Amino acid sequence: MTALYEWLHDVYVKQFDFWIVLGFFAQFLFSMRFIVQWLASERVGRSIVPVAFWFFSIGGGALLLVYAIQREDPVFIAGQALGLIIYFRNLWLIFKEKRNDPTI
Repeated sequence: MTALYEWLHDVYVKQFDFWIVLGFFAQFLFSMRFIVQWLASERVGRSIVPVAFWFFSIGGGALLLVYAIQREDPVFIAGQALGLIIYFRNLWLIFKEKRNDPTI
């Protein structure tokens, strides 16, 4: 039990700094996109992806990328960078469609 306590202390207390706070905030933003998507889908009774999903994806993904760069994690950096490209592309497609069809 002492080893577990020491590990938890090392991971959650000893390392606590601005970057840990940023990482948790970024993860919160990133997680909010699932809540937004779930609530929107429940409201209409089918699976949908609202625009807010992509904005939360960009906000959380960008901050997680900053966090990953600071932590020098190449796998995390590559994953978040690619994700940001996809999120921006989806927003571009949505706005392009709305511009072409103002009834949307």
